[in-house]
Amino acid sequence: MVSKSNGSNRNQLEMVSLDEMVPEDHLVRKLEKAIDFSFIYDLVEDLYSDRGR
Repeated sequence: MVSKSNGSNRNQLEMVSLDEMVPEDHLVRKLEKAIDFSFIYDLVEDLYSDRGR
């Protein structure tokens, strides 16, 4: 539903971490514990710029 707003809620800020958003029993957490993904950094290193964005 679209409604008119007075704009008073535009300055609100909410800080949320990814850990808070992913449930403890989620498949992603189980995979993260079971598989060491550190090898990926070496594979993709050349794809990143050395000048920043």
